[in-house]
Amino acid sequence: MPHSLAARARTRFPFNQWSLRRRAAFYTAAATLLVGAAAPPVPTAEGIGDRLFPYLGNPGFHVLAYDIALDYHGNDKPLDAVTTIRAEASDWLDHFNLDFTHGMVRSVEVNGAPADFRPVQEDLVVTPAMTLPAHGQFTVRVRHTSDPRGAGDGGWVTTSDGLVMANQADAAHRIFPGSDHPSEKARFTFHVTAPKELTVVANGLAAGHVTKGAETTWTYRTTHPMATELAQISIGRSVTPRRSGPRGMAVRDVVPAAEQQRLEKWTAKTPDQIAWMEKRVGQFPFETYGVLMADASTGFELETQTLSLFERALFTRTDIPDWYLESIMVHELAHQWFGDSVSPRMWSDLWLNEGHATWYEALYADERGGRKFTDRMRTAYEYSDAMRADGGPPAMPKGPAPGKKVSIFRPVVYDGSAVVLYALREKIGAAAFESLERQWVAAHRDSTASTADFIALASRVAHQDLTAFLHAWLYDPTTPPMPGHPDWKPTKKPA
Repeated sequence: MPHSLAARARTRFPFNQWSLRRRAAFYTAAATLLVGAAAPPVPTAEGIGDRLFPYLGNPGFHVLAYDIALDYHGNDKPLDAVTTIRAEASDWLDHFNLDFTHGMVRSVEVNGAPADFRPVQEDLVVTPAMTLPAHGQFTVRVRHTSDPRGAGDGGWVTTSDGLVMANQADAAHRIFPGSDHPSEKARFTFHVTAPKELTVVANGLAAGHVTKGAETTWTYRTTHPMATELAQISIGRSVTPRRSGPRGMAVRDVVPAAEQQRLEKWTAKTPDQIAWMEKRVGQFPFETYGVLMADASTGFELETQTLSLFERALFTRTDIPDWYLESIMVHELAHQWFGDSVSPRMWSDLWLNEGHATWYEALYADERGGRKFTDRMRTAYEYSDAMRADGGPPAMPKGPAPGKKVSIFRPVVYDGSAVVLYALREKIGAAAFESLERQWVAAHRDSTASTADFIALASRVAHQDLTAFLHAWLYDPTTPPMPGHPDWKPTKKPA
């Protein structure tokens, strides 16, 4: 089970206080019998206290697995859905919250019995028929709709022939109820029913499909835990070309059927790119990989687990150099290690995702005849003060702008964070840095990790205390001097 410090720190009724609370509850109940029934508590939105998204995630329990069934009727209608959650209580629960919005809830069952529920802001407050005991597992089944209309805030993204998902940073709960925080990783099963002329692909491996009449139901399962923000389902007129990656691993892509031949130039590059990354950080961490080229306009590409999302139009343009497009593919591929397998403990740890992905993107671009790696790092250093002023220090990013949740993805978490890694490599040497990279993804595979974890491991690998050094690079409002490059100076120009 993934470890979430925040979730455990904010449980509703700490277990070591239960005897006191039970005694208080007894006297309260006795008093109620004498003076009349007390008013029930008012349901409120809750979260695990993430600094950037305080209402994401939910205290009192941890999700172990999702089973999500969706029935697709077209982009102009809500999908019918049943989400089944298997969870473990970390406390006694007389009620609990799920993150969910942008859909209608029809019914909720807890352990097979009907439960009361009430939407509050972007939460669904569930009151089971019986209090759930601490440290026990329970099952929640929510019958609801999932609405692809008005999906501008993330979640479902409409394409020319169907739907895909883009859930980062906090939009998965616009599609299905759950605990929508990267520290709450779980295994997923998807069952998606759609018209039989469409193809459905989701995270993980296919577990079969069955056609009945005019519809086909497709089933996919992940074999590794996954954060909700990394969930992906593609519904459309697609084909899934397949090829072998390193050691025979399954590589499958999802591309519009009408453009398979045109896009083959790009999808065929994935196996070599996987091999390139494996030489630097170790074996690919999941059961399969591929790229999803969707006929959609998102303004970004996204590292959804085992199936990275790209805008198709990016690869049909003629004004972008090949080395640049390939490096963007490697950026999302690198996230499979940094961000997907090793997920951030809190959203403030985002630099660990984007800084590393930018690092390998820049290395790959250099090798493919693009911008020189050192030149990019020097420019990033020169503008680092400006990036910090705009977005905050790398490990203490500013919160999202009002109404723009993805605005936490500012330049400081990309090049501004990659230059932190460059400073670290200059400080400890290339051999120690490369060892650190491999040990990081191995030690925290299928789990979550924090900035403090990274500092601690870097210190052990380098055999020196790097706390003060990295703290300055990650948290100071201005950029420290670059080791080995006294001639590098921050610019006074705006980023």
